[in-house]
Amino acid sequence: MRRNPFEEIEEMLDRVSEQVEGGMTGGGLQVPGSVPVDVADRAEEYVVTADLPGYDTDDVELTLAEGTLRLEAERTDEIEQASERYLRRERTRKSVNRRIRLPEPVEEESVSASYENGVLTVRLPKLEGGDDTKAIDIE
Repeated sequence: MRRNPFEEIEEMLDRVSEQVEGGMTGGGLQVPGSVPVDVADRAEEYVVTADLPGYDTDDVELTLAEGTLRLEAERTDEIEQASERYLRRERTRKSVNRRIRLPEPVEEESVSASYENGVLTVRLPKLEGGDDTKAIDIE
């Protein structure tokens, strides 16, 4: 007996729905080509932590311009051996990037970055006096 095609579609939609819900509860869905990041607002600085496993420091480029931190990383594929035959190949992504808009100006000359065990940490000290507020009169 043949299965109802609508049941198959319904099962597929249920699986997709579970994957989306799982991604959202796990911190969000990963966009292909994007870098997963955490941005912490600490009293005196912003700390951006990004997962970049498999990259060397020479593969990563960081720039800061107009209040936006730009992170780009590019990895070259390993040279395939003629004797190798892949059963599964999922690590073919060569480049990733991410742009993070900072909510306040930072002291650009004091920005620092470190990379350890595939995790990039960028420290962006806030500008002194960034907490100054100006009262606005309502007429």
